[in-house]
Amino acid sequence: MKIAVLGTGMVGRAVADRLSTLGHDVAIGTRGVEQTLARTEPDWLGNVPFAQWQQTHPAMPLVSFADAGAHGEVVVNATQGAASLAAIEATGAANLAGKVLLDAALPLDISEGMPPLLSVVNTDSLGEQIQRAFPEARVVKSLNTMLADVMVDPGRIPGHHNVFVAGEDAEAKETVKSLLREIGWPDDAILDLGGIRGTRATEMYSALLFSVSAALGTYDFNVAIVRK
Repeated sequence: MKIAVLGTGMVGRAVADRLSTLGHDVAIGTRGVEQTLARTEPDWLGNVPFAQWQQTHPAMPLVSFADAGAHGEVVVNATQGAASLAAIEATGAANLAGKVLLDAALPLDISEGMPPLLSVVNTDSLGEQIQRAFPEARVVKSLNTMLADVMVDPGRIPGHHNVFVAGEDAEAKETVKSLLREIGWPDDAILDLGGIRGTRATEMYSALLFSVSAALGTYDFNVAIVRK
């Protein structure tokens, strides 16, 4: 499958690498190709510059958001949440029409430092904003309740734990569930929260995510739903 991954940060790199390893034809999108490749300093999370990372991942071209959108049968939003709407706008509504848009972003606000706040909360969500702004895209929220390493390698966490999906289009959710299974998520770990409004809950979970990380000193954990 042809897949576009929007975003060159930690999540974009991890998802693109995993999907490429699984045999998908992956292109990575960025706002400015030359500017991205010209960066020589680590990002705010300490990740090496993209050009350095790409040297060991030459099979995945770096292209503009628009070219990535044209390439992908499925588009993954792995941009920073504050920039997601602008990035998807640059990708192009026509390039997204009828396509599954897997939104893995969080609307994090780091203006006051860590842990981050949410710029959208309670009565709305980034996932809903994206669906409203691009009504012809088939938005499915998933993979936004854990850090990148766990997203693409659920087996690094022992035992049962969950990943969530939410969106209005049942067929689109099945496409995302299929990709999750390929990545390594067992079928019984995938919990469907229903419509796109469910993204409010998974985005607001980030407050607990960062609090637990601070308590444990690691992001190598995930939430598990245990029921009777």
